[in-house]
Amino acid sequence: MDRLFVVNKPIFVSSNNYMYRIKRKYKTKKVGFSGTLDPFATGCLIVATGKFTKLFQFLNKTPKSYRATLWLGASSKSLDIENIIDIQDIQELSLEQVQEALNSLKGTIKYLPPKYSAKKINGQRAYDLARKEQKIDLKEIESTIYDIKLLHYTHPFITFEVTVSEGAYVRSIGELLAKKLQVSATLSSLHRIHEGAFFYENEKPLNPYEYLKIPRNKFLGDDEVLELGKKIDSSYFEKKEDGEYLVETKNFYSIIKIENHQVSYLLNRLPKEYK
Repeated sequence: MDRLFVVNKPIFVSSNNYMYRIKRKYKTKKVGFSGTLDPFATGCLIVATGKFTKLFQFLNKTPKSYRATLWLGASSKSLDIENIIDIQDIQELSLEQVQEALNSLKGTIKYLPPKYSAKKINGQRAYDLARKEQKIDLKEIESTIYDIKLLHYTHPFITFEVTVSEGAYVRSIGELLAKKLQVSATLSSLHRIHEGAFFYENEKPLNPYEYLKIPRNKFLGDDEVLELGKKIDSSYFEKKEDGEYLVETKNFYSIIKIENHQVSYLLNRLPKEYK
């Protein structure tokens, strides 16, 4: 079964473990997902089965929007509610302070990913090293905050919505906000609203063709040559430069790779119409 859809991941289950439920539900063995959500996070998670699992890198998945709540006065090793180490009463802030701090985060930011993250360090996941209390040498990353807005502030909880580039860590954004406010704080909730064009709609099947984000190339030969996956070179295409491209026939599409004038099929003969 080939299927692309969005699930609403529940709280306190890892994205990987949730796939076991999906396998049982849809009676399939080959299942994959894109854009890991932390166990304490909920919301939009793109899932595919069958050969559609090869499409993730070609889908329109940015920007991403999240709704998050920052718990003022709480401290956590993982910057979320799973590893709370201290809770303090702090003085209530003014709405102006909160709004000003949020606005100051818009644009390009540089920061360290959370120690409890899936980032790999010398082949090991950062969260595995963190749990063993081993030294973690994380490198600074760059993300873009396209928009961030206050939804409500009921002390000690600040709830905001943020739209970010792919690969951004909202837990770290929460940490940056806490530093701007000069308080200790951690995220108490995180919900992903959407990933690019993907929203949760009761797991309805989606047509991958409508969600692709990849340069297009024009095939100059007979449709049958492409659809049968015959050996071809870059002379069959309008664009001959190295790269990955979407190419179409009347009823089908393929994703090809041109490298040193040679053409390989990454995915071939996928139907444009999908039900």
